[in-house]
Amino acid sequence: MSKNFLPKKYSEYLGLGAEIAASLVIPILAGYYLDEFFGTSPVLILIGVLLAMIIFGFTMLRISTNFDSKEGADNT
Repeated sequence: MSKNFLPKKYSEYLGLGAEIAASLVIPILAGYYLDEFFGTSPVLILIGVLLAMIIFGFTMLRISTNFDSKEGADNT
């Protein structure tokens, strides 16, 4: 089997998908488990959801900026 099983674009998109999923899931799960630990039922999970949305927004901004700069470099 070859060393590069997936083409470079596919692995790049897979990495982006994993990064987006992690930016949403990690803060929400952290809020849930901290709620369970401290017994503050909806407060920390709501903070986790808000934090996840903020991180997701910054991640999408960074990804779109990187794609715009790559497209600009490809067109010249």
